Amino acid sequence: MTGGGALDRPSPAPHHRTMTMPEDLSRCLVLNTVAAARTLLRRYDAKLKPYGVTVQQFSLLAAIRFNPGDPVTNLAPKIALDRTSLSRNLDRIEERGLVTRIANTGNSRICALTPAGDALLDSLLGEWQLAQAELLDGIGETEANIYLRLARRFSRD
Repeated sequence: MTGGGALDRPSPAPHHRTMTMPEDLSRCLVLNTVAAARTLLRRYDAKLKPYGVTVQQFSLLAAIRFNPGDPVTNLAPKIALDRTSLSRNLDRIEERGLVTRIANTGNSRICALTPAGDALLDSLLGEWQLAQAELLDGIGETEANIYLRLARRFSRD
């Protein structure tokens, strides 16, 4: 018996659990990670501002010191910078006389810290240690290790 009534139409697909947006978004790993990253970058950039460098430039200076002889292109993944950001930050610290680029085999280049870059990095490492201590104040070693393990897992490609 078909009369074109409502009973003849297919029923709509059942809805999945209704999303309570604010609650679900507050538990979103991506949004919380982005918020934490922005806060941490602002905090660390503020600590480094008197030295005239950003967190990215600090990490680049450290990567150059602790990876001597590595071509510039190998440094980007070590400090989580894309090649464009790496080049831009490298240009800035080179303009300030903190690093020098040296020709290497083929088209690659390597960088070395200048004496001014070495001295600045020594100061920055001290500031970084203080900032780390402040950040970890009130966080147990177990919590810090869990956070680092998860952050490293999520940052893998």
